[in-house]
Amino acid sequence: MKPPPSSSGPSSSSSSSSSSAFLRKARLSPHLFALLAFIVFITILYGEDFGCILSSRFDFDQPLHLEQTIQSFTKKKLGEKLAFAIGESEKDCDIFRGRWVRDESRPVYEESECPYIQPQLTCQEHGRPDMSFQHWRWQPYGCSLPRFNATLMLESLRGKRMMFVGDSLNRGQYVSMVCMLHKIIPENAKSMKTSGSLTVFTAKDYNATIEFYWAPFLLESNSDDAVIHRISDRIVRKGSINKHGKHWKGADIVVFNTYLWWMTGLDFKILQGSFEDEEKDIVQLSTEEAYGMAMKSMLRWVRKNMDPKKTRVFFTSMSPSHQKSIDWGGLPNGSCYNETNMIDDPTYWGSDCRKSIMNVISEVFSESKVPITFLNITQLSSYRKDAHTSIYKKQWSPLTPEQIANPVSYADCVHWCLPGIQDTWNELLFAKLFYP
Repeated sequence: MKPPPSSSGPSSSSSSSSSSAFLRKARLSPHLFALLAFIVFITILYGEDFGCILSSRFDFDQPLHLEQTIQSFTKKKLGEKLAFAIGESEKDCDIFRGRWVRDESRPVYEESECPYIQPQLTCQEHGRPDMSFQHWRWQPYGCSLPRFNATLMLESLRGKRMMFVGDSLNRGQYVSMVCMLHKIIPENAKSMKTSGSLTVFTAKDYNATIEFYWAPFLLESNSDDAVIHRISDRIVRKGSINKHGKHWKGADIVVFNTYLWWMTGLDFKILQGSFEDEEKDIVQLSTEEAYGMAMKSMLRWVRKNMDPKKTRVFFTSMSPSHQKSIDWGGLPNGSCYNETNMIDDPTYWGSDCRKSIMNVISEVFSESKVPITFLNITQLSSYRKDAHTSIYKKQWSPLTPEQIANPVSYADCVHWCLPGIQDTWNELLFAKLFYP
């Protein structure tokens, strides 16, 4: 930004002469002068970083700017070219601000072409009659997303590990990434295996793996079983990130997420000892405080275990659900069930996305020097009430007559059909990986 033009009026001249006279009289000592010069130098050099810190409590009416708050701070602090980068994003382009445009060339793959999609996400196979939700592309304002290049991604992963860590929503993004890559890999040169919390897709010719690790809180919890984890009374153990983190060491790209599992109320139970203790020391914290604790633990782990010159770390923001149709002006007691159109209000923000949690992310990340790239998928995904799995998925238990009579009662408005919106999340990840 250009400085304002200097005034040539009488007041300016008078002020200048009086200031000069004051300086002559004051005769600043060399030490004081050097200190003032140093302060001015630091202010100029790091002024943008200071601004990011001061603005970390962002305006809740503009949630889209969170990525700018975090990302600009991170890149300044890093002060060098990021690993995997081959170019730069267009100047003043926020790829997370934009609109959905119709694109008949999508989806980027067909459901039937990707055998790795779990039955919870195969909407077409489970009877979804409309596929229009697949034919939309995210278009940022004033710029364009680079086209996803599967060959570039695989060549960049040659001899490396890419890992998604988090809950089932991050697993959906992981499966999407595998589906976007696997079609250019020969059938006998790829495999996928699951063992406990870890799923590994191997591209043998590239000596590369794309992995998913189940850790819905990132920290150790009583919901860590990758299969049996539906526990209503959730407890997270403080300071326990290494319980899972030992499995992430050596990864070259890590994509974290955690949000949904924390949303059990206003407070959350934190274990201060061990799950093996007979008498457990459990304290109640506000959900925001507990979530902030997890974010700080994650950043400490990244600082100790990831080399910013060789690796990249991403954090994906909260994935919105659409449980209450009244949020977008629909009928009471409705949900995403039977929704085939997206929300067209650009300011829409659903009641399921806690802005207080976004504020925690902003505060913790902006105060950290750890280089991490924030994928702000929340707002752009909030418009897509049409893209959830709804009733078109494998049901893990037989439906009751009451449920069958009322589909809203069992519609899944949390997870997303594949192909679908999570392919866009990976296009954004691709853009930030190679063109930060």
